[in-house]
Amino acid sequence: MKRIVILGGSFAGLTAAYKLKRNLREDAEIILISRTDKFWFIPSLIWVPFGRRKRDQISFDLKEALEKQGILFYHEGAKQIFPEKNLLTTEKRDLSYDYLIIATGPAYNFQLLSGLGPKTGYTHSVCNINEAEECKNAWEEFVKDPGPIVVGATQFASCFGAAYEVIFNVEHQLRKLKIRKKVPSITYLTSEPFLSHFGIGGMFGSRPMIEAFFKFRGISAITNAAIKEIQTNKILLEDGREVPFKFAIIIPPFVGQDVVRNSEGIGNEKGFVEVDHEYRHKKYKNIFAAGVAAVVPSPGPTPIPVGVPKTGYMSEVMAEVAAKNIIADIKNTKHKPKPFEKITPLCIMDAGDMEVFIVGTNMFPPRKFNALIPNIFGDWMKILFEKYYLWKMKTGRVYLP
Repeated sequence: MKRIVILGGSFAGLTAAYKLKRNLREDAEIILISRTDKFWFIPSLIWVPFGRRKRDQISFDLKEALEKQGILFYHEGAKQIFPEKNLLTTEKRDLSYDYLIIATGPAYNFQLLSGLGPKTGYTHSVCNINEAEECKNAWEEFVKDPGPIVVGATQFASCFGAAYEVIFNVEHQLRKLKIRKKVPSITYLTSEPFLSHFGIGGMFGSRPMIEAFFKFRGISAITNAAIKEIQTNKILLEDGREVPFKFAIIIPPFVGQDVVRNSEGIGNEKGFVEVDHEYRHKKYKNIFAAGVAAVVPSPGPTPIPVGVPKTGYMSEVMAEVAAKNIIADIKNTKHKPKPFEKITPLCIMDAGDMEVFIVGTNMFPPRKFNALIPNIFGDWMKILFEKYYLWKMKTGRVYLP
């Protein structure tokens, strides 16, 4: 019996665990290790600051879900990987493996800039549930005495979709609370070379659509922005400009988790794992990585450095490819690679009182087809998808779309 250990209990980790167990059954022992005991539907964190979601609405217990499927769950942090020994250590044990999947997700590099982040800086975050709840408290204080707002993403950041969703929701909430006129400016600050670049080179027709929406909602944008420093009530850019704010949400760059950075030969200087088109480690052939933990190609350089996003859907696809190729190894069948740039971009971007469907034939241009399709009748599709996806992952039905 093969032992397959998976680090991480989010989109990539759960997908891989369920896929492997469903196909290998008693031929493999599947163990999932996570430092959190819950699965979080991360796309819904953008609603938490505005009271549209609470933590129990967007999460479920990992132990209960996994053990119903015959998968062992260890609620503990992974500390170090010893690839030459096929061994890893956690906070509680040493564990050998035949195959290892690293799906540990991101750590957040708030240390990049002085004044960045909710703990030691002046900006807020929606990167995890605790930060989103802290942001909610700050938002409730802000609406009592409004002022300028800045939302955006730093240089090297990659999660631009969340920044767009946040700024649209901020503007929508201001109108809903009837205080929009009390806010002198709403500014989107981004390292993207143009609006709707998203870190993937943009989509056909997306730029004029987003620019028109910004103009309609009275949102100004500063692209190609490199932040120098964040002070109490203003953001200083490298080009000398200053952007005032009273409330700001700024997405930081992601870096790899400590377990990768602490393990010699596993990751690069940022803690991400170099993989091939099977999401297999380039040196250690029984180690795979999927989701944020994996290094993926870039569509090309930009004037200000940006990262490539790895959404929940992309993470799922990478994890499924990794799982299929582990199964192929064990069953001695044909391997099936899938380059990251060939993954279909699929996303529902919430815009407060509406939503936009993002779809294309492959991740990077040129594409045979790609489009942004607005749903002007509300954001009910993303809400329905949230509920469907939580049910799907809680019950292990990753074979469903």
